[in-house]
Amino acid sequence: MKYIVVTGGVMSGLGKGITTASIGRLLKNRGYKIVPIKIDPYINIDAGTMNPYQHGEVYVLGDGAEVDLDLGHYERFMDVELGREHNITTGIIYAAVIERERKGDYLGQTVQIIPHVTNEIKARIREVAAKPLQGLRVSLSGACGGTGRARDGAEPHNSGADICLVEIGGTVGDIESMPFLEAVRQMQREEEEEDVFLFVHVTLVPFTALNEQKTKPTQHSVKALRELGLQPDVIVCRSKKPLKEDVKEKIAMFCNVKKEAVISAPDTGDIYEVPLLLEHEGIAEYVMDKLRLTPLTEDHDWAQMVARRKESLQGRKIRVAIVGKYAELEDSYLSIKEAIKHAAVALGCNAELKWLEAEGLEGVDGLDPFFNDVQGILVPGGFGIRGVEGKINAIAYAREHKIPFLGLCFGFQLAVIEAARDIAQLKDAHSTEHCETPHPVIDLLEGQQGVEDMGGTMRLGDYEVFIRKDTLAERIYGKRKIVERHRHRYEVNPAYIEQIEREGVIFSGTDRSGTRMEIMEIEGHPFFFATQFHPEFKSRPNKPSPPFKAFLEACLEKQ
Repeated sequence: MKYIVVTGGVMSGLGKGITTASIGRLLKNRGYKIVPIKIDPYINIDAGTMNPYQHGEVYVLGDGAEVDLDLGHYERFMDVELGREHNITTGIIYAAVIERERKGDYLGQTVQIIPHVTNEIKARIREVAAKPLQGLRVSLSGACGGTGRARDGAEPHNSGADICLVEIGGTVGDIESMPFLEAVRQMQREEEEEDVFLFVHVTLVPFTALNEQKTKPTQHSVKALRELGLQPDVIVCRSKKPLKEDVKEKIAMFCNVKKEAVISAPDTGDIYEVPLLLEHEGIAEYVMDKLRLTPLTEDHDWAQMVARRKESLQGRKIRVAIVGKYAELEDSYLSIKEAIKHAAVALGCNAELKWLEAEGLEGVDGLDPFFNDVQGILVPGGFGIRGVEGKINAIAYAREHKIPFLGLCFGFQLAVIEAARDIAQLKDAHSTEHCETPHPVIDLLEGQQGVEDMGGTMRLGDYEVFIRKDTLAERIYGKRKIVERHRHRYEVNPAYIEQIEREGVIFSGTDRSGTRMEIMEIEGHPFFFATQFHPEFKSRPNKPSPPFKAFLEACLEKQ
């Protein structure tokens, strides 16, 4: 097993996740099996209860883990399916150590950061690195148990990964990340061979007002890393423009690395270009040489996809309005943005996004000024009462004006509420999640218990969806059974389904029992499609999500 550890310095938000995912992609192109791990130093057990404004999107894995959005980059770039063990937080580590202490596993020792916490970190990293690649998630063929929940335990691959990529979140110098940096220092020391560990440090090279590239922040960042006993092998320098040669030489000299190990990573127009940019800088060859690896294959699919992406930007242009509660922070809907990109590449079109705050659509005199320049309307997920009526207004506008509509999770529930109010004439229909209502068309189902703990208590991860014959859903997916990822608690109330379906509304997808509604569509509309699940989480650059592709096709027809 080889280990590549990615750390960050100077400031957060430099793109360690994209850098890690890009390195993984380049090594996968050369035939190696990669297993990524994201370490988040926050004390939260997971990202499930974190505010999107602070943390961005909560990404959901197939086993139901709610994790950092960087794991979405890993899955999309490396085309893998990960599980909860691939995201390690301080909260997870400390909870495990405290549980061991309570059980007496430490035999009365004083429990300390070193060795008990660092040993727990090392054990988890090694366990994930050694685990067979397959057998983590259910395949898209949907090998599931009778409950409809996707089963773990598919046949394992005959070998594990070749390389473990470990991204340590935060910035060097943060008190939260020190136990993790100490743990990987110990791991490197414990290996007998020198070509097992490689450290990549991502830093910032800022510009002055005189357009001069400054290396001092990088020098100080590497100095802080070396004080912890870690010497970077590769330094990835983020900047607005490519590094000058003399700047590379200066960083190499002061940071004790070779010049070819100083990688220029300037801003790009598209994150999918980053692997090609790093390839051009020679990072893959340098890493392979340091780890004493030789290419096993040569894969050009990624470069071809990027070329198609650039061509699509010159294709037919469509505009899609995204009506969200966190539209000011686009990273809150990162997977949706990427899924639209993937579908646009497949169709050879240029999909522009128009971000609209849901609250801004409430109490206004007509919505024409908001939507007269778009060919599609998408209402994503969300929680809480804020902006609900604005989203419902957007859904009604899409239905009445025959504009292609895609609703996701909360957008699905609000589409059901809008249909109940305006089609089934249940005027006060609403969700019991938000208020008391005489027509609770969205409610907790019988048997669902009250919620005391907010974290990890929703319907999360892969579940089977059974599709009704001769429906739009069947045409979109091309099959009658699918597996998609979920993140929700409330459901469509079965008591109202017959009333809602009388006037052209179709619930075309359900769970195995037929009691949980999964897909809604409307007859006679060019494209009105809403899903209780999140299809964006399974979209890949070379394998776009079927609902997103069908949605953009309808937008092109609308244009």
